[in-house]
Amino acid sequence: DYHFWKKSAVPFFFVSILCLILVFIPGVGKNIYGASRWIDLGPISFQPSEMAKIAIILYLGAWLVGRGKDRIKDVYEGMIPFMGILAIMSFLIIKQPDTGTLGVIVLISIVMFFVSGANLSHIGGIFIGGMVALAGLIAIAPYRLNRMLVFLNPEHDPQGVGYQITQALLAIGSGGLWGVGLGHSRQKFNYLPEPVGDSIFAIIGEELGMIGASLLVLFFMAFAFRGFKIAKNAPDEFGKIIGIGIVSWVTFQAFVNISAIIAIIPLTGIPLPFISYGGTSFVFLMVGMGILLNISKQSKID
Repeated sequence: DYHFWKKSAVPFFFVSILCLILVFIPGVGKNIYGASRWIDLGPISFQPSEMAKIAIILYLGAWLVGRGKDRIKDVYEGMIPFMGILAIMSFLIIKQPDTGTLGVIVLISIVMFFVSGANLSHIGGIFIGGMVALAGLIAIAPYRLNRMLVFLNPEHDPQGVGYQITQALLAIGSGGLWGVGLGHSRQKFNYLPEPVGDSIFAIIGEELGMIGASLLVLFFMAFAFRGFKIAKNAPDEFGKIIGIGIVSWVTFQAFVNISAIIAIIPLTGIPLPFISYGGTSFVFLMVGMGILLNISKQSKID
């Protein structure tokens, strides 16, 4: 019963915050490629930022419902506490650093805040503030600035900072209309970085062509349509808000990943939901799907 999570949202949120802190503790956290995103538990590794996505959805769902629409519209009782909640998690994620995950969490949170009855002027203020903060993050970190330069000019340093996006576009272009055949990709053999992770959409484009890649996009669109319908028919406000949060999470993450790989937006390091390799991501996506299916089970059909 998804109502269980309304009672458990606060402790679950604080456990996720604790786990985000533990990644910086020597001997517990594990640094890979200059990023502290993992907790090493011996035989298994755990990525707290994936837990944080579902944790903030459940916490915000319970918090927004508890506040009520009138208080949500107020600057001091709605917008400022909301930004405080978001700031705590955002600070820990950007310290890892993980700008892609931060972007997805911020988008999910703003959508949930909006559907709960927030003023559009408050949403606009948060958006402008976020853009200013993003510009600051790009300015102070050379690797983010390099990704922006590659986005503006994809031919910039194809053997250096532009290598991944160059190889991804080569993979997609090589697939043509029908693809080179399932399992016949050449780019995944030490040419394209992270072929089973962040870059897997490029391999799909190469092996299954434009037809296969377009079908995958349509599947995510169908998921979004069905998911938002479940949220609309939810039996209560809590189910509606967390349903929208879960669907927004999967949809935003999918289209951020796909857009980055085809160079519509700057390259980010987030996985493609249900497709990319990664145990932590898959486990918490399944938690989200279980909650969404339970909302559907209890929905009031028109």
